[in-house]
Amino acid sequence: MRKLAILALITSLFVSTFAIANEVNVFNARHYKADAEMYGKFTAATGIKVNLINGKSGALEKRIAEEGADSSADLYITADAGRCGAMDAKGLLQRGLSSATIKASVPQNFRTNKWVGVAKRARIIYYSPERVSGAELSGLTYESLADPKWKGRLVIRKSSNIYNKSLVASLIANNGKKATAEWAKGVVANMARDSKGNDRAQIMAVAAGEADIAVANTYYLALMLSGKKGAEQQAAAKKVKAFFPNQQGRGTHMNISCAALVKGAPNKANAIALVDFLLSPESQEHFTNNTFEFPMIDGVSPSPLVVNNLGLDFKQDLATKVSTYGKNQAAALEVMTAAGWK
Repeated sequence: MRKLAILALITSLFVSTFAIANEVNVFNARHYKADAEMYGKFTAATGIKVNLINGKSGALEKRIAEEGADSSADLYITADAGRCGAMDAKGLLQRGLSSATIKASVPQNFRTNKWVGVAKRARIIYYSPERVSGAELSGLTYESLADPKWKGRLVIRKSSNIYNKSLVASLIANNGKKATAEWAKGVVANMARDSKGNDRAQIMAVAAGEADIAVANTYYLALMLSGKKGAEQQAAAKKVKAFFPNQQGRGTHMNISCAALVKGAPNKANAIALVDFLLSPESQEHFTNNTFEFPMIDGVSPSPLVVNNLGLDFKQDLATKVSTYGKNQAAALEVMTAAGWK
């Protein structure tokens, strides 16, 4: 009887320990309600509970840093490789985010051994078809946004915006800091107004005639066209067209939503299992149909809104490693600030 009692106690402790460990703590800086639905599907499929801590990227990063070894965070999920790179630079991530699924699904330029891209987006040009000619668009590159022909015609977000910091970081990686600094001066000289607002505000400025071209991420146009942001933004989105820069060269600037393995993650195996799930066809279709991002894996199509209004046949920059966005982030902000980019 005593042996049976001891065995029962051991079994109870094992079950209790497993129950506690059978979870994953996600610090989530993505602002999509649809993500929570996807984590629910993961729990239903695996039995692993997802503890979701939502917040703005800065607040979550500060909390992880302040808690240090006491942090419960397993994964930090955010938009933009630059943010994951910054977390890595602070020593807040760890190696080991790898699996057969990750290696097979994610191209090397969209991952490291500490963080992995789970969806893609491009930062492109939107233009007014009434005021911008085909000849002006021909051969358009990010570099040619500094051309004086665009003087008073360009709108773009502030220099502090992470998407712009990553774009400029990629230009530094490809063209060098000195050339990019001169480019930034040209961009500032071409601005129709001081930088303000989010990406959707840039598209709306073109629709309203305040500018002829804007720089914004791909998924914003589909989001506006979907009607989820109201009739006014839907109408504005219908007045602009999309253009993918650098098609004759390295291709259009690509970025990612990324999942990063936090240093000291208490549930590392479950964290990797969740990333594998995010790279499954089911999850990738969920991303494309709800957030209008491009899928990371092959075999999944973007949302029809993206396909019909942006297209699929464009050359992506697959040579520039997105890990350079974090490494060049400080230099990017420096050249923009020096150019007077507000």
